[in-house]
Amino acid sequence: MSARSTLLLLCFVAYFGYSFQPPKPTKWVISKSCSLKVAGSTNINKFNCAIANYYKPDTLTFYKNTHNENVKITGKMELDVNNFDCHNPVMTADLRKTLKAKAYPKLTINFINLDKYPDFKEKNGEVKGKVNIELAGVTKTFDVNYKFIVNGTNTLILVGTRRVNFSDFKIIPPRKLGGMIETNDELDIEFNLNLKMMN
Repeated sequence: MSARSTLLLLCFVAYFGYSFQPPKPTKWVISKSCSLKVAGSTNINKFNCAIANYYKPDTLTFYKNTHNENVKITGKMELDVNNFDCHNPVMTADLRKTLKAKAYPKLTINFINLDKYPDFKEKNGEVKGKVNIELAGVTKTFDVNYKFIVNGTNTLILVGTRRVNFSDFKIIPPRKLGGMIETNDELDIEFNLNLKMMN
């Protein structure tokens, strides 16, 4: 084999060996003060409910690749539906009942991917991703818009937003007073994740 052929072969191996390196996992621990908020409306008013101060030492693993694109994620948030607070006892009880809290006490968000890894050279920015949301015994996949805030060298805040429908989860929106008050099908979900990179 000539020197030129050997050099070409080495370049080929080096290029493809570098290109096909397996994704590098980066582990992030969910830290305190995470939350989930839902906002909806009826034909006469609006309502806002939240699970505040969610904290479980769950871990999300980001699998970075050489291009930092289409980053796979494993990990989840698992929230107690009975922790929803609508700042009104009647409304809080109605929401928990509507979400079938007795039969399905957990709302789970399983993280699937991000379209790119957050750029830590920026203080904030936007990324997109996919999640599976499990609610009332039904699991659906959704695209999510995220805003990220870099809060130091090893901390990251992810704020995800998505509009869903009660009907996505085979839930009938509640009605009151013989149908005079009707809850609209749409719900706006916002979840805040405070993440700290594991050393």
